[in-house]
Amino acid sequence: MNHPHPDTPAPQVSSGPHQVAILVYDGVKLLDIAGPADVFAEANRLGAEYQVVLVSPTGQPVTSSIGIRMDVDGDTGAAPAADTFLVAGGDVYPRTAIDRDVVEAARTLAARAGRVGSICTGAFVLGAAGLLDGKRATTHWKVAHELADRHPSTTVEPDSIYVRDGTTYTSAGVSAGIDLALALVEEDHGPELTRNAARHLVVYLQRSGGQSQFSVPLQGPPPRTPALRTIVDLVTADPSGDYSLAELARHLNVSPRHLTRLFHDELATTPTRYVELIRFDLAKALLDQGHTATQAAARAGFPSYESLRRVFARELAISPAAYQRRFSTARRSSS
Repeated sequence: MNHPHPDTPAPQVSSGPHQVAILVYDGVKLLDIAGPADVFAEANRLGAEYQVVLVSPTGQPVTSSIGIRMDVDGDTGAAPAADTFLVAGGDVYPRTAIDRDVVEAARTLAARAGRVGSICTGAFVLGAAGLLDGKRATTHWKVAHELADRHPSTTVEPDSIYVRDGTTYTSAGVSAGIDLALALVEEDHGPELTRNAARHLVVYLQRSGGQSQFSVPLQGPPPRTPALRTIVDLVTADPSGDYSLAELARHLNVSPRHLTRLFHDELATTPTRYVELIRFDLAKALLDQGHTATQAAARAGFPSYESLRRVFARELAISPAAYQRRFSTARRSSS
């Protein structure tokens, strides 16, 4: 069994349900709520005990960015102190000024919470509430410059999936909220339960905070061919497996030539190159988490450190060690 990185807090033990309060408002993005909430619900099925509540500033229902109306569990004043407080993002911010009641609600809920986080443009709400002053943070890459302009004392990391600074967490766009929720579950319950939750949700596991928002599996549309989607899902879920061309073809009961043609026609690459790029993505995440280059190569499925070094040289023109020195982990809490 893998052990948490030394900078990862020990799993928390609570005498009751772990309260997760999510602040919502008119214009909120539905997936910014549902993604993290589903992670916590899946963790519950595996033995965790999270209780997720939705809070609006006034306690009134809110309308999401796609027009779906949602009831909430209460207002700011009625909400109990939360172990985890999250602000969901939405299309409304930062295009318009943040409503004062939303800012005050965030400030009030954060003051009573054990840890505070945001999904996507929810970082603008935290910033307006003064909760990102002097901290490192991220948000969706399209508006990261705007967050930096509004809050000059905040160090914005536009290419990070999520950033942890002490007990404050911010994440990038939409699906990164799932990555953040998985990281929070790992802090509470360790890596094994988290891995199982991710597998049940069929999401890419262990994308570290410092990993690029432009991860290989997220680039371009999904493959049209069901067989090819099966291979992509298989490799994405466990990049360290045996994925030689022959093994992949055997898994689908097709010829290596046919599988190569599918990859060429739909993804403009080869099966071997695609697997290599996913492993490269994982190796970067492992380096971000503090693993040595040799450990990263082994865990990501590279046959040797030298093979990992060659991919780094080709893709980034630097060595794995240089990459690790240059880009500090976004998961490490500030001292």
